[in-house]
Amino acid sequence: MKLLTKTNRIYLAFSLVIYLLTAVSFYQIIRMVIYDEVENRLRVEKRDFEEYVRMHNSWSTIPYFVENKIVVVPARGSKFQREVFTDTLIQNRYDNELAPFRQLTFYEPIQGVMHRVSIRKSLIQTYRLIEVITVVMIVFLGLLLLGSFWFQGKLSGRLWNPFYNTLARLKFFDLASDKPLELDKSEITEFTELNEVLQKMADKMRQDYSSLKEFTENASHEMQTPLALINAKVEQLIQTKQLTEVQMNWIDSIYQASRRIARLNQGLLLLAKIENRQFNDVQQINFTQLLIEKLQDMEEVLTHKHLTVSEQLTAPFDVLLPASLADSLVTNLVSNAIKHNQAGGQIKLTSTNNQLSLSNTGGLLTTDPERLFERFKKESTGPDSVGLGLAIVKQICDSYNIGVSYHYVDGMHTISLTAFH
Repeated sequence: MKLLTKTNRIYLAFSLVIYLLTAVSFYQIIRMVIYDEVENRLRVEKRDFEEYVRMHNSWSTIPYFVENKIVVVPARGSKFQREVFTDTLIQNRYDNELAPFRQLTFYEPIQGVMHRVSIRKSLIQTYRLIEVITVVMIVFLGLLLLGSFWFQGKLSGRLWNPFYNTLARLKFFDLASDKPLELDKSEITEFTELNEVLQKMADKMRQDYSSLKEFTENASHEMQTPLALINAKVEQLIQTKQLTEVQMNWIDSIYQASRRIARLNQGLLLLAKIENRQFNDVQQINFTQLLIEKLQDMEEVLTHKHLTVSEQLTAPFDVLLPASLADSLVTNLVSNAIKHNQAGGQIKLTSTNNQLSLSNTGGLLTTDPERLFERFKKESTGPDSVGLGLAIVKQICDSYNIGVSYHYVDGMHTISLTAFH
């Protein structure tokens, strides 16, 4: 969820609560004011009634009080309240419907006899007035809420526009490109400071990337030369006839260690190049066909280990990859399937349009399967293994939006590649 959307929702929820509380409070205040006015009128009628009784010492049903209804009946008992206001419903004699009234009840002696007097005032007009005021208030508060919400959205959108511009430029910023990151200056101090920090970070990242790229390129050339020289000299020493058996063993150990260092150097440099996105020739690769050709190239090794290959091809597995990385990926997968297989074992290739799986027979893993794709995590302890093969596979897949997973079922180790289209 976007920050602006989240902010607007919080603002809307808070405004609704405030407006509801305001509406309820306003309704109660209006109702209290109107009721107070009605009660004041009833008290005036009470004083008029008392004045009439004092003057005439009697009460007549002559319509003296035309505004309100007055009911006078003899009272029973010895305890009489001064005055009480209550709400009551009285049936209308014209349409037989109950109508709301506000009633003032008090006691007044007439000709020496205590009477209970009830003066009633209709609340129909009062309720209509409250309803009208309430509807008008709700309409205006609703319009105010919608207007405030719309204005808040427009204002926030304009205020946050520099942030979204910065975010858009960061999304398209590429370290491999020669174009530096350029951010606009904003009128808002916080966004200006953010852009300055991001600009410094981007410049430092480009500088570090250039340095690292230059280092990997130099290391790729400079380190291979002495390693090749060491291997050549060791091969010459091995061919020398004056060496003893102990010296031959030493030289062979040096030769194997040198080859291991060379392979390790190549693997680490390849990982660095993949991470730095130094491969740009991305193209559509028929990975299924490439894997079949690699297995055919390894036919002598497969025959030597008595490995049988079976294929279940439903559809070709196509991915977008640089050709050199596709070859490296295939080589590592096939080498892993052969190296960790058993004599007389099997290799099975399964291909669909969105998934490719390469399975091989073998014993249970001694390492944690979840760490199988980490660098220098290897199952084999042989001198030919440097522990980078599956790490290279994982790095290539992660860099080019390909899913990779491992599972072991019924004696078959399977590495699956999944294309995310």
